[in-house]
Amino acid sequence: MEWKLEVVPVPVTDVDKAKAFYAERCGFVVDHDTRVNDEVRFVQLTPPGSACSVVIQTGHASPPGSVQGLQLVVPDIDAARAELAGRGVDVSTVQHFDREGGRAEGRGGPWNAFVFFGDPDGNGWVVQERPA
Repeated sequence: MEWKLEVVPVPVTDVDKAKAFYAERCGFVVDHDTRVNDEVRFVQLTPPGSACSVVIQTGHASPPGSVQGLQLVVPDIDAARAELAGRGVDVSTVQHFDREGGRAEGRGGPWNAFVFFGDPDGNGWVVQERPA
């Protein structure tokens, strides 16, 4: 039996604003934009190269901004940060976790280089560099 995580719901207040953020600023691909009725609309977006998508929607059981720690993995954290910043995303500097568990500026050891950003509703994203 294979178990694949394919979709993660992300609650938002404004679907159009969130769609523009993820598609235009983060570079996610819009897979579909489905309006069921006047109150229900789903937009599925996929990060380039990912097998897992996000679905932004209103009327979700969780409040907008409540999803934290969504994680993307990239081969080059500096290039990822530059791309996000170049698209207008308010992204942190490259950081790592020190031995005490706190964040510190710069790159740590393998798997220990991160940048952080949030969407317009405050849903939190982490981008992590994987070792070569």
